[in-house]
Amino acid sequence: MRIGVACFPGVGGSGVVAAELGKALADLSHEVHFVTSEVPFRVGGLSERLWFHQVTPMPYPVFQSTPYVLALATRLAEVTQNHGLDIIHAHYAVPHSTAAYLARMSTECDVRVATTLHGTDTRLVGLDRSYRHITRFSINESHAVSAVSHHLAEASQADLGLTRPIEVIYNFVDTNYWRPALCPHLRSSLASVDERIVMHVSNLRPIKRVLDIVRAHADVTRATGARLIIIGDGPQREEAAVLAGELGIAAKVSFLGRQDEVAPYLGCADLFVMASEQESFGMSTLEAMSCGVAVVAPRVGGLPELVDDRATGLLTAPGSVEELAAAQIELLTNDERRWAMAAAGRARAQNTFDTKVVAPRYVEFYERALEGRTGGCR
Repeated sequence: MRIGVACFPGVGGSGVVAAELGKALADLSHEVHFVTSEVPFRVGGLSERLWFHQVTPMPYPVFQSTPYVLALATRLAEVTQNHGLDIIHAHYAVPHSTAAYLARMSTECDVRVATTLHGTDTRLVGLDRSYRHITRFSINESHAVSAVSHHLAEASQADLGLTRPIEVIYNFVDTNYWRPALCPHLRSSLASVDERIVMHVSNLRPIKRVLDIVRAHADVTRATGARLIIIGDGPQREEAAVLAGELGIAAKVSFLGRQDEVAPYLGCADLFVMASEQESFGMSTLEAMSCGVAVVAPRVGGLPELVDDRATGLLTAPGSVEELAAAQIELLTNDERRWAMAAAGRARAQNTFDTKVVAPRYVEFYERALEGRTGGCR
């Protein structure tokens, strides 16, 4: 199968999933063509089965902003014609499903379009009146649609009035890469021997509620002496650092910024914490579980589908700093229970969310989208 992939190339969840899926499909002997502005962050090396086609919009003074969607549609059409793509997989509906639709309609090829909904594309951006109509149209015009959680599928159908059925295919990780592996040297550089490590990984946008994590840590570190390590960069990093100082816990909070390799850090964590206002799946939470780390997360969005409450971690009331702190203290003061949850989380990642389990489901997803296709380019 020849598969075109339209995605964001950065470190966001949809881009990570697109890159990892592309690599997995190439390993299954499919030919994958990434069509985007840069080589996706997680792709690494290219090969005879893993291609990259750059989208380079033409700047022009009359444009208030560069019309990326038109440049993307044009490039997708060119790649479809030149390489005989069978299907274009649009990760994140805005703008990729629209660009894929335009590419399909402008070529002489019977190429199909599959769209995966990742979260804010239909729960935030796609709901804005500037994008709502074309987002709904483009998704409904796709030959197949998937979402990364049941919560996202149901909310997207209700909010946008979608008529196209949505298949749920969960996000995934390579559990051989995301595995328990403590590096003593790295661990000693992060915290002292007697400090437990609580870790958070995100893009530090307001929706991640990192300020709540810092507020909760004031209670957590007073009760347990734990250190909070925050990995990632974003708009609330400085505000979070200032808040830690105001709460008198600056010495117990470390900001490491963006790290290209997160798995070694997760291997040093005793507990992983999230406080998101909205989370369609929770990719970093899955990565932590796969690394054998118990998690504390809010009962929002798709997280209850990922975290088995009181088995692989603890779910708390959204927005409750008190519950967030209490759950962390409960696990940090009970090693045996925390270790049991960590082991159960690792097993759940291996059995349900491993690449080898999920990637074949996408192949079946594509095959259903290709049913009735006449094939080829005229």
